[in-house]
Amino acid sequence: MNIVRVPDDKPSTFFHVRLSRPEGLPELMAVLERFTPAAQALAPSAAVAQLGGALRLFGAGPVDLAERIRVQALAWYGLDTAVGIGPSWTVAAMASARAGPGGIRYVVPEQAEAFLGPLPVEDLYGIRRAQAAELRSLGVETVGQLAGLPAGTVLRILGQPGRELRERAHGIDRRTVVPGRGAQSVSVRADFPLDTLDGVEIRAAALRLATELGARLRTRDRAARRITVTVRTADRRDLSRTRTLPAPSAHTDDLREAVYAVLDGYGLQRARIRRLTLTAEHLVDAALAHTQLTLDRGREARLRAEPVIDALNERYGPGTVGPAAIVNRGPHAA
Repeated sequence: MNIVRVPDDKPSTFFHVRLSRPEGLPELMAVLERFTPAAQALAPSAAVAQLGGALRLFGAGPVDLAERIRVQALAWYGLDTAVGIGPSWTVAAMASARAGPGGIRYVVPEQAEAFLGPLPVEDLYGIRRAQAAELRSLGVETVGQLAGLPAGTVLRILGQPGRELRERAHGIDRRTVVPGRGAQSVSVRADFPLDTLDGVEIRAAALRLATELGARLRTRDRAARRITVTVRTADRRDLSRTRTLPAPSAHTDDLREAVYAVLDGYGLQRARIRRLTLTAEHLVDAALAHTQLTLDRGREARLRAEPVIDALNERYGPGTVGPAAIVNRGPHAA
């Protein structure tokens, strides 16, 4: 671990926590909220917390507290985490991406710019691919070089967003944590081992993810009002579209139809796909979600079968029972 210990009474200490898999975000929030109320979920697979009083309350330094968080997340929920600690949101987030084998990276305020400076400009937290490409075309290749540019020059190159990016390059981030924001979502993701044009392969992965997403919602007694489908293409662009469901639902059929509708709208026949992510948003209590009766006997049979399938998968492992179309197809979920 890259650890430097300093006095622990700094009022603005940020923890940025990354998950190895996105489905554990609600459980991660439950762990963080045991230490501080100032914790915010960052869907699909991260959270940020602002500590200060919590360090004094628990009588622990930042690294010690991070170790407690990691141990509890692993012991209680089986979640593998990486924790970045820093004097601002940006520094903590960039530290968590470089936590290393020990799972914790602590950057003290005095070392923030030295930590950020050598990093590639495209790694600056919040920068867009096009912005990084524009900077690189002008010879600005590192975060430190961006920080060293006059404010007026950055403004001319990147426009108004450049002001905030230049501040972040100096380790300054004026955002504060909004407790609970973003917690009302559940995500699942599939990474393709090879960039693929295969429509059948993509549909199989989409069906498997919709099935998994529905099971997680039902396990938590939640129903979704909206589904967001994010596609990462071979050139690392993320394309996102959202579809609102006719009524809140956690049923696989409803989620699948929404996902297929979004994919059809993309027109991705010639695009090479690297990743597919589904996010269920605007969650409500499942008891408040109305299920309309239909004359479709097949659908009614599948609705009745869902609790049985969920119970079998919980007992024997995820994916034990599912749609035939996804058996032995598609990439593994992340």
